[in-house]
Amino acid sequence: MKTELCSFCLKSGMLCQKCSAKVKAGEISDLDLRIAKLLLNMEDKYPTLQNVCFYRAVEVEKTLAILVGHGDVPRLLGYSGKIIKAIGDETGKNVRVLEYGVDDRKFLEDLFVPFSILTINTIWLPDGTTETRVILKRKRGQQMPFDLSTLKGIAQSVRKVSIRVEFAD
Repeated sequence: MKTELCSFCLKSGMLCQKCSAKVKAGEISDLDLRIAKLLLNMEDKYPTLQNVCFYRAVEVEKTLAILVGHGDVPRLLGYSGKIIKAIGDETGKNVRVLEYGVDDRKFLEDLFVPFSILTINTIWLPDGTTETRVILKRKRGQQMPFDLSTLKGIAQSVRKVSIRVEFAD
């Protein structure tokens, strides 16, 4: 697995001077350390994790969002979802895998899977701030597999984007 931290530091639990400086500077959080170590420990059982580039993790309420490199989402979702299930069992959280460094539309599409996005608009508020309105397409009887306030919190933490969600049948 590729990450901002040395694999030796993750395996040993002792941070070198370079990795320690990143933690002190706030570039890497304790949650990032825990998830990176967890993914590194899972590499033996799931070899596809060796090619995954882990950037960071964000925790909002009962959900853990893992940000990985371009094209790495299918690698984490592979093995019939066993990797995600193992991460969820270990952390006690629901897990969402998002791609790092993509445009806003791709980020929102990944965030709201399995719903498809009909449109994305920017709303300019009187106080000078903006809000992103996302209209999702919902099939009849389709239930929400996630909590909207949690996903809004993830979008705020990862992208600093305020979201308003609406549904169209």
